[in-house]
Amino acid sequence: MSRQIINSEKFPSKPHNNPAIRIPGLVFCAGQTATGEIKQATRTVLQNLKEVLELAGSSLDKVVKYNVYLADMKDFAAMNEVYIDFLPTPMPPRSCLQALAPGNGTVIEIECIAQA
Repeated sequence: MSRQIINSEKFPSKPHNNPAIRIPGLVFCAGQTATGEIKQATRTVLQNLKEVLELAGSSLDKVVKYNVYLADMKDFAAMNEVYIDFLPTPMPPRSCLQALAPGNGTVIEIECIAQA
């Protein structure tokens, strides 16, 4: 099976991670993170995922699963408001968990799997 690493100047590969991997039929996007106020952070993360998906030849319309990680579940309602407004319908399945932030000040991380 062939694997294509998806990256760009804005979304570079790192020694430990790539922005996305495309295999025949699917795109697996690494989690995008953001700091700051949860609504703006959610918009930033979703916009970044949109751009990574487009680099891979996919789109938000082709996402089949989202995983959302919040530093604090108190932010769920605010995140969900932006999530619903930003993404096309019908919405795919989603998981949302509270998790330890991967970086100082990170409030949200979202990853997804999409059709290629």
